[in-house]
Amino acid sequence: MTKQQIEPFQFDLLSEQLNKKGLTFTQLLSVLWKGKVPIILFTAIFAIGSVVLSLRMKNIYRAEVILSLSQQESTVGGLSGQLGGLASLAGFSIGDSGGDKSGLALEVLRSRAFLSEFVQTRGILPDLMAVQEWQAEQDILVYNPTIYDTESDTWVREVNFPRSVIPSMQEAYDNFIDRLNVVENKQTGVVRISIDHLSPHIAKNWANWLIEDLNNEMRQRDLEDSMKTVNYLEEKLNNVVLAEMQSILFQLIEEQIKTIMLAEVMDEYVFKIVDPAVAPELKYSPRRAIICVLGTLIGGILGVLFVLIRYFSAIND
Repeated sequence: MTKQQIEPFQFDLLSEQLNKKGLTFTQLLSVLWKGKVPIILFTAIFAIGSVVLSLRMKNIYRAEVILSLSQQESTVGGLSGQLGGLASLAGFSIGDSGGDKSGLALEVLRSRAFLSEFVQTRGILPDLMAVQEWQAEQDILVYNPTIYDTESDTWVREVNFPRSVIPSMQEAYDNFIDRLNVVENKQTGVVRISIDHLSPHIAKNWANWLIEDLNNEMRQRDLEDSMKTVNYLEEKLNNVVLAEMQSILFQLIEEQIKTIMLAEVMDEYVFKIVDPAVAPELKYSPRRAIICVLGTLIGGILGVLFVLIRYFSAIND
């Protein structure tokens, strides 16, 4: 029986007992007053427990970068539409390179392949999997000695199969994706990407690096696609005799070359950084005050329920 099933049952039982026994509100207060000791004990235990729990929780910092759609996407999207129309006139198919490039970029950002390559290329696996705490005064990361030995730069953790001593990219991906937050506003085109970490500086660096690598990844993909398309069109051009068809193919090649030139020039290829990530001064979580208040309330409620259930059980006996 779940907690959700128990609580309604208890409240219904109490209400029924109150009606049967004709217990007034004053009498109810009297019962609670007589049982004040267990109520106070429950409340105190849960209050102290919530305080200890909240104090043991590490501060988490969130660094956020705000992005807007780069003009490059709309330009390339328009060119892609022209390419598709011209290719149809010529009787060729060169694929659909248009569409929502920002949506595709966000899916790439969340993909296992991209994040695994990001972790490996940036060399952040120890910072991702082995950090125990961040000492703010010295700005030093402390690694868990049972997981990672900083002196020998080796992994020493003990894990069971199928995990390995050195974290796999699948495990690293699962850890990283829990720290990554993506919020997209479809109406304005503004995208907010944030990273959570024990160190505000690590969070800031990762957030900015992600956008840099994402733009590079999308630019490289489009460059490769455009080069393949140009090679394909040049082959077709050699087999076409009609002057009109040759003219269309020349236009297709020209537009693809424009796409290549724009991709090579634009650093912020898909997303333009509106506000880069900075190291936050204030923690994002945990919210210790809320944890303490909720813990105290839960303890008080459980104490009241205990007293009332004990009282009615004694009456029934």
